[in-house]
Amino acid sequence: MAAEPSAAEVLAEAKERGWREFTAIDAAFAAGRIDQQGWHEAVRALIEPAYLAAGTPRAQSGHSGDAAQWEHARRPLVQALPPEGGDLLDIGCANGHLMESLAAWAARDGITIEPYGVDISQALVDLARERCSQWTTRIWHANAMGWTPPRTFALVRTGLDYVPPTLREDYVQHLLTNIVAPGGRLIIGIFNEEREQNALEADVTAMGYAVGGRVTAPHRHPGVLYKAFWIDAPGQAVGE
Repeated sequence: MAAEPSAAEVLAEAKERGWREFTAIDAAFAAGRIDQQGWHEAVRALIEPAYLAAGTPRAQSGHSGDAAQWEHARRPLVQALPPEGGDLLDIGCANGHLMESLAAWAARDGITIEPYGVDISQALVDLARERCSQWTTRIWHANAMGWTPPRTFALVRTGLDYVPPTLREDYVQHLLTNIVAPGGRLIIGIFNEEREQNALEADVTAMGYAVGGRVTAPHRHPGVLYKAFWIDAPGQAVGE
């Protein structure tokens, strides 16, 4: 009989279902067994088949719950949007479901956004372009870490787990320099973190960036919250 998971394992599973696999990939990178390209390829090889095999748009975006749970977990991102809205780039857009969901939720709150997307998986980009045919030309295949898009965006959403932990500072700097428009906003989340911790915010603050605001929502695990926060880029926004 298999041993019951420990409390720490249950917590880790609540935060990230594939935590064991991701921990192994991070360890291989830290030990020099794989380079940055190998890290991204290993993550893509882990995520891509699982997303493509999923039976719902939510699962194809990495969420295991139903439509109500999806909205509960991801709708807090709307609170991170400025009232004037703007063009929003979803980094790691997968099948495009978050793009279309955010546009609809924001519209209900009187905020207009124009969604764009980029993903490291060509197969998921193809799926997103098929599902969201009205946005075919707005969805790119690229690794955002080294990507210079054809334009900048007032709003950019990303996760920091899209790069190895030791490269997060380089990644944030790249996004704020090359992808977020002057006066724009970089939104980090949604991610799962212990209720009483703010480790990811602390990491970003240690990089020298000021956190402009944050949102949270309850998680099914009582010790965890859904979280997001944002950095407002310096400069004057276009149109001001």
